Amino acid sequence: MKKYGKLIIAAIIALIFIGTFVFLYQKSQPKEIIYNEFTPKLDTLQRTTIITGKIEPRNEVNVKPQISGIITEILKEAGQYVQAGEVIAKVKVIPDMGQLSSAESRVRLADLNLKQAQVDYEREKNLYEQKLVSAEEYDKVRQQLNQAKEELKAAVDALEVVRDGVSRSNASASSTLIRSTISGIILDIPVKVGNSVILSNTFNDGTTIASVANMNDLIFRGNIDETEVGQLVSGMPMKITIGALQDVSLDASLEYISPKAVESNGANQFEIKAAITSLSDGKIRSGYSANAEIVLARAENVITVPESAIEFSGDSTFVYIISGKPGQLQYDRKPVTIGLSDGVNIEIKKGLTIKDRVRGPQIIAEEKEN
Repeated sequence: MKKYGKLIIAAIIALIFIGTFVFLYQKSQPKEIIYNEFTPKLDTLQRTTIITGKIEPRNEVNVKPQISGIITEILKEAGQYVQAGEVIAKVKVIPDMGQLSSAESRVRLADLNLKQAQVDYEREKNLYEQKLVSAEEYDKVRQQLNQAKEELKAAVDALEVVRDGVSRSNASASSTLIRSTISGIILDIPVKVGNSVILSNTFNDGTTIASVANMNDLIFRGNIDETEVGQLVSGMPMKITIGALQDVSLDASLEYISPKAVESNGANQFEIKAAITSLSDGKIRSGYSANAEIVLARAENVITVPESAIEFSGDSTFVYIISGKPGQLQYDRKPVTIGLSDGVNIEIKKGLTIKDRVRGPQIIAEEKEN
C-alpha cells in the first residue's frame, strides 16, 4: 500500500508540473491583436459650445425720489405689476432750514409789495376817475398790482414746496408721490416705511425706491472665450436652458458681441447678449442662472467616422483601411483630409468612401470578455 501511495503522490506532482509548464507556455505565446472596425457613414455634424450666464430684463429702471424726506407709506410690493405713473410710495418732506427761511422771507416781501401796489392802484384809480391822469399811467399802475399778486402767489407756492413738498396749485404733480416711470413688474423695493431718502444730485445717485422692469423683454447675458468668439455673428440662434426650470427651454437670437475682452480667471472673455424670443408665462424671473447652447459650425450629409479611428501625425491625418478575410486581415495606412469634428465623430472630406472598412482602436482583454 505504501508503494501505491508514493506512486499516486508522484503522479499528482507530475501533473501539477506539466500543467504549470503548459500554462506558462500558453501565457508566453503572442496574443492575436484585435481591433475595432468602423464603417464610414453619412451624417450631420455640428460643433457647439455652452455659454454660462444669466437671464435679466433688457431695461431695469431704478425709481428715485425727486425730493429728500422720509418714507411714510409704501403702496406696492415686489412682484406686482405697475403702470407708468402709478404711485409706489409716499414721502414726507424734511425741509432744509436755510431754504425754508429764504422762502418765508420771500413771502413776507411779496406781501409788502402787494400792499404797496394796492395803495398805489387805489390812488391812481381816483385820479383817473377825476381825469387827472392819463389812461396809460393808470394801466401801468394796474399792471404793477397784477404783477405783485402773481409774485405773492409764486412765493407762497415756493414756500409750500419747500415746507411740504407740494403746493396747492400743483397738487396732482406732487413730488411727494413716488411714481413708476415705466410699466412693468416691481423686482425689488429696498426701502421701508420710516427710511430716509435723498434725491439724486451731482454728489450722489439718490435713494432707490423701487426697481421696475418689463419682464416680457428679456435677454441672456454671458461670456464666451476668445478662442470661439471669432466664429460668432449677430443673429445666430441659441438654445437657452435654465437650471432652476428643467422643463423650460427658450429660443434666443444673438444680438451683441462686446468689442473688448475682459479677463476672467486668467482667460480673456467677451460679453455677449441674446434676445429671448420665446417666453414661458410668468415662469421666468430676473437673475436666473442659465446655459446657452450655440452652434459654431455645421456640416450636413458628410462622410463621418469616429475620431478615435484617426491617426494624427504632425499636420497629416491617416486611417487604416481593412482588407482581406478573417484571420488574414490587412491594414493599409491611407492619408485622409478631415473637416468638422463634434468631439466624437469627425468629417472625412477626402480619402474615404462609405464602402470602406476602417480600423479603430485595439480591443483590450477586458473588452473581449465583455
